Amino acid sequence: MILVIGGGPAGRLAAMRMARAGREVTIVERGAMGGQCLHHGCMVVCALADVARTIRYAGTLHDLGVLDRPPGVSYPKLMEEMGKIQATITRVLDEETEESGVACISRCEGSLEGATPFIDGRPVQAEAILAATGSRPLIPQVEGRDLPGVVHAHTLRAWKELPARIAIVGGSVMAAEFAHIFHAFGAEVSIFVRSSFLKEMDERLRKQALRELEGVKIEEDACLLRIEGDMRAEAVVVGGRGGERVIPADGVFLATGLAPNSEMIHGPEKGPLGEVVVDDRMRTSVPGVYAAGDITGPPYLTPVARMEGLVAADNILGRERKMDYRCIPQSLTLLNEFAWCSMEDGPSMGAGSPSPAGPFSFWAVPKGNTGYSGIRADPEDGRILSATLAAPGASIVASYLAFLIRTGCTVQDFDEFIEVHPTTDGAFSLIRYLDERMRFRKK
Repeated sequence: MILVIGGGPAGRLAAMRMARAGREVTIVERGAMGGQCLHHGCMVVCALADVARTIRYAGTLHDLGVLDRPPGVSYPKLMEEMGKIQATITRVLDEETEESGVACISRCEGSLEGATPFIDGRPVQAEAILAATGSRPLIPQVEGRDLPGVVHAHTLRAWKELPARIAIVGGSVMAAEFAHIFHAFGAEVSIFVRSSFLKEMDERLRKQALRELEGVKIEEDACLLRIEGDMRAEAVVVGGRGGERVIPADGVFLATGLAPNSEMIHGPEKGPLGEVVVDDRMRTSVPGVYAAGDITGPPYLTPVARMEGLVAADNILGRERKMDYRCIPQSLTLLNEFAWCSMEDGPSMGAGSPSPAGPFSFWAVPKGNTGYSGIRADPEDGRILSATLAAPGASIVASYLAFLIRTGCTVQDFDEFIEVHPTTDGAFSLIRYLDERMRFRKK
């Protein structure tokens, strides 16, 4: 029997692949199938961001006189209906996993001591083990963090109503996405960042993101010192160049990062963050024990977790395979989708322009906010090196472009490309433009 500890994206896909290969596979999951992505992460952002975008789109049409009034939102009803859909998706995942031949043990704790796995403290026999226990919110150890009204992605439902003034702590993608959501819902939102906001994002995309977060107050070099309140959170205290300041807040959302959920895994070597150390075949330092997904540390992305799970499964099955971390596409969801992928640094030729108007961006033309598209390619051989996109559907475009980049696709290859029209994808036209520039340069 092969035991998988964790039923999130990494563990579930790995288990299904091994079961379909004819192996006896068991998943033990202490919560519900789907992991952080379904219950606290990606799907929550999808649900809430869809509503936030609807409100903002309707607001634009109201400003133009097309709609009589912009809609409001019932936060309790929103959370209730989101929960129902999450439950539906969970049932689908349960059925899909079991139909593939995987034995599923839910609401039980899996753990590991060396090469011996345990289920609720009872040792079990397994020929191979895959640890895929995911990650958890990294909570700053400051005074007041346990006050009612202080939440993070895993405890968001503790807010029965949306607070009027929300302080978001953190400068990551998560902080930006929830700031956009809460502000669209009508809250007064402030972001407090210890260093720089969205510091790892391409500068052109970052400027576009700041434009879409208009109305959200963003303070950089502002370190959270403590959270104050009597019966619940009433203010955050931040320190920075201006000294210590008290900012009133009815709710505090902690978007301060993730940490590997590895406390129940003992024996395999771990890194400084508590991450389980693996090689490019997802093998740990303990023979027969593999690890995949967020438990192995950053970048904490669902598609990476899935791929790591599949790589681990293939190696357990004896199909030698290495994990490829090149050109991983990433995204950020605001009014537009922001997506980017990059292969390598070096000599390049680039081009950028506003994204074209199309579905869900036609009415953005009066404000000049149709997004941005940028492409970079090798000037010698034409290989596409990176894409930076902001538009409806940008994440879909970036996913396929990342695959083409990894396979060595060139700007010349797009000579035969025929697009769907209308589209908000500006990448293909920029690729053709770069092809023409390179041809002219060589002539």
